[in-house]
Amino acid sequence: MKNRVVKYLFFVVFLVLLLTGCAKKKDEPTKQASVKESEKSQYTIGFSIDTLAIERWRRDCDVFMNTAKEKNVNVIVQNAGNSLEEQIRQIQYLIDKKVDVIVIVAKKADSMTDVIKNARSHGIPVISYDRLITNADISLYVTVDSEKVGELMASGLLKIDPKGKWFCIYGPQEDNNMAMISSGVDKVVSGSAVNIAYTYYTDGWNYDLSYREMSRLLREGDIPTSVVCGNDAVANSVIQAVLEICPDKKINIVGQDADILNCQHVVSGRQTFTVYKPITDLARISARIACELAAGKSLQDIPDITSTIDNGFGQIPSVMLDPIAVDKDNMDSVVIESGFHTYGEVYRN
Repeated sequence: MKNRVVKYLFFVVFLVLLLTGCAKKKDEPTKQASVKESEKSQYTIGFSIDTLAIERWRRDCDVFMNTAKEKNVNVIVQNAGNSLEEQIRQIQYLIDKKVDVIVIVAKKADSMTDVIKNARSHGIPVISYDRLITNADISLYVTVDSEKVGELMASGLLKIDPKGKWFCIYGPQEDNNMAMISSGVDKVVSGSAVNIAYTYYTDGWNYDLSYREMSRLLREGDIPTSVVCGNDAVANSVIQAVLEICPDKKINIVGQDADILNCQHVVSGRQTFTVYKPITDLARISARIACELAAGKSLQDIPDITSTIDNGFGQIPSVMLDPIAVDKDNMDSVVIESGFHTYGEVYRN
């Protein structure tokens, strides 16, 4: 009888231990699921960009997404393929997805009024990224100072070509940055002996058009001493035309963005200088502010905002970073030491 009682007690203890172990195993998946749930982002940012065909926009997008990821915030990127209609549809899609913030690199500065009004009516802050959106209720404008870009282009050229015949081959007129660059150029050359003999706007950032126009001018014997270009990709098209038609002519050429090919052109002498825009800083600051706005932070509590700009709708809070003119003398200290490009990339040829 005693042995039977002992065996019974042993069986009960064993059963209790077994059930306890099973209960722990059953609880573990629930615990893991709750951890994974907590790791999910609470916020989503919509990033609408007119095109990713240009080198610098791919860089902006990558840095922006990585910065948001570090803060555990999702980013939905919408590439409009250089179409205004598609960009407006995609912004509406982001509104319908109920994203927390929308960041826009606008295809056309003055054509976003209605869709942005819709976003704001849904309580979604809108950040105008690098290109100012006009006549619309945007929350914030974050950019590199484009008027200062134009000033740097003109002042740099003025030192080496103070009485020359200049061409200005800009990007499209619908890009408000071109108006600001043109304003900066005009401000510097006003009262000088420089003759801005011709101005051309490259529709849709179609570099075939800028190449053809520059080729036409050169073939007709209309040869400038300097060319101000809307960006480095336009500068590439101008350089191509010069090399093909009058390679023996010394023509000063400037652009902006410090694209890798153009940095190579600068150190080889084919391009006089480029204007470096701190794109990495721009994208990081924009992503951080977008994350803060998504979390409900007020613009008044963001220290980066130090100025305003009139976009035709009102005075818009703004963050403006300073550009730097880069020639072969400061290429290493500005572009390479900042990590924007490597020494091997710039000097590989």
